[in-house]
Amino acid sequence: MFTFLSVANDFIKTFYSVSALGSAPEDYVEGVVCQVTDLNENEPKTFDLDEKKVLLIKQNGKISALGTKCTHYGAPLASSAVGDGRLRCQWHGACFNIATGDIEDFPGLDSLPCYQVTIEDNNVKVRARKSELESNKRIKDMVLRNESDKQHIVVIGGGPSGAVCVETLRQEGFAGQITLVCAEKYLPYDRIKVTKTMDISIQKLQFRDCQFYQKHDIKVLTNTTATGVDIENKKVSLNNGCPLSYDKLYIATGAKPRKLNIPGSELKNVIVIREYDHAAYIQSQLSDQKEVAILGSSFIAMEAASYLSSKVKKVTVVIRENVPFKASLGPEIGAAFKKLFEEKGVHFAINSGMKSIVGDDCGNVKEVELNDGTMIKADLVIMGVGSTFNTGFLKDSGLQMRDDGTIEVNQYLQTNKDNVFVGGDIAYAPVWCRHNEKASIGHFGLAHYHGKIAALNMLGKQKELQAVPFFWTALYGKSVRYAGHGRFDEIIYSGNVEELEFVAYYLKGDEVVAMSSCQMDPIVSEYAERLAQGKQLYREDIKSDMMAWRQRK
Repeated sequence: MFTFLSVANDFIKTFYSVSALGSAPEDYVEGVVCQVTDLNENEPKTFDLDEKKVLLIKQNGKISALGTKCTHYGAPLASSAVGDGRLRCQWHGACFNIATGDIEDFPGLDSLPCYQVTIEDNNVKVRARKSELESNKRIKDMVLRNESDKQHIVVIGGGPSGAVCVETLRQEGFAGQITLVCAEKYLPYDRIKVTKTMDISIQKLQFRDCQFYQKHDIKVLTNTTATGVDIENKKVSLNNGCPLSYDKLYIATGAKPRKLNIPGSELKNVIVIREYDHAAYIQSQLSDQKEVAILGSSFIAMEAASYLSSKVKKVTVVIRENVPFKASLGPEIGAAFKKLFEEKGVHFAINSGMKSIVGDDCGNVKEVELNDGTMIKADLVIMGVGSTFNTGFLKDSGLQMRDDGTIEVNQYLQTNKDNVFVGGDIAYAPVWCRHNEKASIGHFGLAHYHGKIAALNMLGKQKELQAVPFFWTALYGKSVRYAGHGRFDEIIYSGNVEELEFVAYYLKGDEVVAMSSCQMDPIVSEYAERLAQGKQLYREDIKSDMMAWRQRK
């Protein structure tokens, strides 16, 4: 019966895909786009097709034609890093299979269109669906729900990890019941934009709309939190009083921002920022007469300062160190960004902290008292001082929890309990590029990847993690890319850090454990792809690495 149902589902999926998208000749365009001799090995190029563009790449002698832009934020993939069998976006590290266009690493949810290529007398002819040329993205085919399949997979967490997980389950043939539990009142959305573009609507941020989840029979419970997990009886307790029974469980509840416990922290307009509602509230409070104090030099805090500085009268950032990003990117890079922020009108209170927050008779913020007694006027206080893990509801579950609240998992994201998987920020998981040393890493793209790997392993496909953390931030038009992970004891720079045009190599001994760059794409993506292929970079490689990059430029 299982084999019959699997074959039937495959047939239904194929029929559904063809009938929904259409396959009539008029839906396609075909034409010669270049000569075979126009293509060099491992060099992606764009060519015209019916007033649109296609991306061609030749690898190992085979020519593939794909969409031209990354499906995440639209980066032109002609400038991407080329790996073994895939392209890695130079902006944010998403990876696409060269042969199929399927997304293999993240961020983003959609794959690239993959077009038919034929060679005739040295001419490269491409046949493409018009709709895919227009959209430049593709959702992988998904099986339909089969009511006779009584298995139930529950996913707790409506962030990127949960969103990728539920889609991957359908893409990989799971026809049973899927329930996604979201603590916020919204469908999964692009949280990374919350501190960068606070005036954006939730409709533009959401990955998918209601119709998408309905079409693929994925039940989404919004404004719902898990209050406990009964491992023995395979039940999840919810705040709505309606427990869920599960056969497999994936938990990716992420973290929640922390408020500093100081006098006045309970006043109105003392807020944290992580969720859409936080950003929407901040946006509602802005005017050119308001003054804002921001505590912390985290990326979230600095992104908020960058956004707010042109929209209010004054922004003051209060930091413990003398420059931001000192521990993560290094003091030289931190100093260069501090200078940039000051040029944009942002004020800094360095080597300091907030001692208390003073309010008026109505409970509104009026001033901030610094550690040295200095008073700063403030109408709004934003705290960007770290977070805690959303795992308190798991304390009595029997899952192996560490003191910091993270959950330990193996290379398959399995916990110490059968059929329970954990991913995203809360997972203390092996990191492939650091020789599988375990760590909990709160990166947006990595959370996506965990969702995919968890889905594959819940379906018994035994897919090991090959995690390469990739991070980015954008501040006043200057984008920093960062790949790798690990403590470092030395930084080697190339380029001009003061002008924010640099590459930084972070070394532990002679091994490069991470790289960052600004205005030097795609060098960090190339490094990330090197790590993904199981290769390391060492001190002796740095000079040749930079020379090779300069020659390509």
